[in-house]
Amino acid sequence: MSIIRTYRRDDAGTLLFREAWFTSYEGEEVGQFVVNHGTVGNLSKTETAKDVNEATAEGLLAAFGEACIEDGFAAITDADQGWVIVQYALKTAEGTDRDRYLESTAKEALTGHLAWRGLGTVESSDFAPRKLNIRILSPEPKKAVAAIKTCLRGAKLDFTKLSIATAPFEDVNKLRQAYPLPAKTPFTLE
Repeated sequence: MSIIRTYRRDDAGTLLFREAWFTSYEGEEVGQFVVNHGTVGNLSKTETAKDVNEATAEGLLAAFGEACIEDGFAAITDADQGWVIVQYALKTAEGTDRDRYLESTAKEALTGHLAWRGLGTVESSDFAPRKLNIRILSPEPKKAVAAIKTCLRGAKLDFTKLSIATAPFEDVNKLRQAYPLPAKTPFTLE
């Protein structure tokens, strides 16, 4: 079953989010239905219904979607978001086992941290010569940059080799470095 993720701006221009999904317990016919909501950039509030079967979850998900529409929430398009690129400088051109561990650890930490704040999704990662790039799609790129720095510090990942840039959705190559500032060299994905 899929996730429903919706957003809307309140009268003050603050972006709010609501999302819901169903997760079945391993090897069982029941699971939990989760509703997560809050202000984008802040830790969300979560409610769960446990021991829900798939048929009930489908009904709950449909009702959740209808309630979101009634309250002015809608799915956000990719074009209404921006890219945030987390980049680590590497010691070797192709990366080492330690760098692959950094990649998986950073992606895992960022996925959870950003999701619980409505700040976006980790879309992909790759190794370029002497660089590890992690691509994040975010509805609020500036807030995501601050959250990324907090997350990676908290996860005790190497902060000295870190750079972060933002770009519009339509052209990921129009990168603007957001951390550290001032930029010492141009930020590139290659």
